[in-house]
Amino acid sequence: MEALVCKRLGDPVEQNSPPIEITKNHPIPQLDSPTAVRVRVKATSLNYANYLQILGKYQEKPPLPFIPGSDYSGIVDAVAPNVSAFKVGDRVCSFASLGSFAQFIVADQSQLYPVPEGCDLVAAAALPVAFGTSHVALVHRAHLTSSQVLLVLGAAGGVGLSAVQIGKVCGAIIVAVVRGFEKVELLKSLGVDHVVDSSKENVIASVKDFLLSKKLKGVDVLYDPVGGKLTKDSLKLLNWGAQILVIGFASGEIPVIPANIALVKNWTIHGLYWGSYRIHRPGVLEDSLRELLSWMAKGQITIHISHTYSLAEASLAFSAIRDRKAIGKVMIAFDGGRSMTSKL
Repeated sequence: MEALVCKRLGDPVEQNSPPIEITKNHPIPQLDSPTAVRVRVKATSLNYANYLQILGKYQEKPPLPFIPGSDYSGIVDAVAPNVSAFKVGDRVCSFASLGSFAQFIVADQSQLYPVPEGCDLVAAAALPVAFGTSHVALVHRAHLTSSQVLLVLGAAGGVGLSAVQIGKVCGAIIVAVVRGFEKVELLKSLGVDHVVDSSKENVIASVKDFLLSKKLKGVDVLYDPVGGKLTKDSLKLLNWGAQILVIGFASGEIPVIPANIALVKNWTIHGLYWGSYRIHRPGVLEDSLRELLSWMAKGQITIHISHTYSLAEASLAFSAIRDRKAIGKVMIAFDGGRSMTSKL
């Protein structure tokens, strides 16, 4: 089968001696347990974590060589004797620690989710990690309600857009921070209550003016996949009793949240490493993904795909992630997937 293999750590975008290599004769994975299912991958999603893993900067460092990749969708290709939940030909999606950047992947039946009829398979591959992260963060951890103000940093990225949409489903008042006119227009089209273009505006002043105009005291939930100075500035906007969701550090800088201010303001700080829920709270992930698939089937959430590439164009896909060219999700599609940019 065709697969993308990381043979050494480094930047997958580099042209000279890249750390990733496409192989067309990688062994097809075999069913490895009585309840194993083999899936022919239709599409797989690129997340910033995948890029960090190849760089060697992610918290989980698999031994070399490895096939990267996490969330995916596809068609059931083969089932082991004791599989009862799926049959050959079923449409499924899931996520893995590694291995989705390949034509086939094997998973236990308990880790697969049926994709409802009418849902696009490529879009379903973008759902688990980005939307799963935001759903667990906002619904299970922060218990976001319609009376609250949600501030989303990096709101045009994969997790940022998912947080905005889940916030809308919850009925929250949403403030989004992005960079650039195109991103601002997309967020406005989604019905966001206030959008700040951080490349042109002072974030604090803009958000304070909005809150004042709506007679709101401050931000109740901060969703932060960015880190750095933007986090530090955003703390000035938080209400007494606010919740901070630490999602990631796309800026490359880990912020410091002063414990003395958290004490005085009664803030709650949630660290959210979504992947570890599979080990510690698998039931939460299962409930979360089932609800998200239901929302997608009903049209309550929409997957915004910015770029789609073939596996052979993986370096271009990683470039879109690294250089922040994406508005929404970056995907790799099999079965003749061609490079494109969606019109958002």
